[in-house]
Amino acid sequence: MPAVLQYVLIGLAVIALLGVVLEDVIHVNKAKVTLFLGTFSWVILYVFHAGTPEQAEAVSRGFEENVSEIASLWLFLVAAMTFVAYLNKKGMIENIIHLFMPKRIKERSLLFLTAIFCFVFSSLADNITATLVSVTLILSLNLSTKKTIRFATLVVFAVNSGGVALITGDVTTLMIFLDGKVDILDLMMLSAPAFVAVILLALLLSRGMKETVEISIKRNEVRSVDLLIGAAFLCTIISTIAANVLFNIPPVLMFLLGMATMFLIARFFDADEKEEQSILDYIRVIEFETLLFFLGILLLVGMLKEIEVLDSIVRMYEVLPPVIANFLMGVLSSAIDNVPLTAALLKAGIIMTEAEWLGLTYAVGVGGSLLVIGSAAGIVAMSKVNGLTFGSYARYSLVLLLVYTIGYIASMSMAQLVLS
Repeated sequence: MPAVLQYVLIGLAVIALLGVVLEDVIHVNKAKVTLFLGTFSWVILYVFHAGTPEQAEAVSRGFEENVSEIASLWLFLVAAMTFVAYLNKKGMIENIIHLFMPKRIKERSLLFLTAIFCFVFSSLADNITATLVSVTLILSLNLSTKKTIRFATLVVFAVNSGGVALITGDVTTLMIFLDGKVDILDLMMLSAPAFVAVILLALLLSRGMKETVEISIKRNEVRSVDLLIGAAFLCTIISTIAANVLFNIPPVLMFLLGMATMFLIARFFDADEKEEQSILDYIRVIEFETLLFFLGILLLVGMLKEIEVLDSIVRMYEVLPPVIANFLMGVLSSAIDNVPLTAALLKAGIIMTEAEWLGLTYAVGVGGSLLVIGSAAGIVAMSKVNGLTFGSYARYSLVLLLVYTIGYIASMSMAQLVLS
């Protein structure tokens, strides 16, 4: 490949990364930037690197593999996010929150309840939805700005931590699983160390929180068809795990089956025929901006793999032990979006044990919490909470680094102990 072409394509990837980091400065949506540059880079690759039949076949094969991997991820996320969009719109998620919340509670106790809720909910729902629901609850309490920022910091870390142990909770966990690096049951062992780290952070942030807050409890009316769809969602999650373990059925297939079941439940168990149409509308209200961003990023990473520039990432693993390299990748994911970082690591052909891949799963899933711009949860929280800025969040970076380190060490220790 001509060096000039390689530099041009690398430059496009760098521009895309800058577009993600500087989104709030340039006021151009990161999904638009990455999708344009991701598709444009492959067009350039086809035009200028497919001069011979062999080169053209290689480019076509690489693109087809790239799109196939993206399709599995996309369809899984569409199904999972459609479920959550429906349950959130019907108020079922809000009802579950208020089911466990008293009318009066100490701020310290509320902090721990928030940590537990975010951790559990984010393992079932996508991080964006989990963050939006949790932040809405926090803002309804009318706390001081300083305390609200503390709660928001905890939400970001807890949401990212809760998603690492289940493929429904975090995109990077799903990507590592779909690549065959970890087993679905072994992923669950990350729950304990991740939860300990979240509770430790709540303990550290609870200093000085002694006042009592009033919680306005509002119940939403839930119909029988909504309960059935909620049960279908839980059954889909459980059956996905069981089907993969017993029959090696891909999770995307089970979630598409679950989504189809949801549509049929709405059709046959709802007396209002209009609901048949509205249930399909929930596909349109999911976060397609996020999905398009993932699409653009993964196209760019696939292009970088095709031009063989990912070897530099492997060199870090040649110089450093995987345990240390994985930890540093987690820290790096706070500055570089963890989706392209994870995709690059998977494409680079790194050889590690399953225990080390589990350590990487925790690192890239939670490491983005170290900076507010390092994860989708942080960006969503920053857009909703007044006073939560890069600087105000960075005040807690040392505390976050401490609990991240403890969580990572605990994750690696447990994985090596169980899998050895």
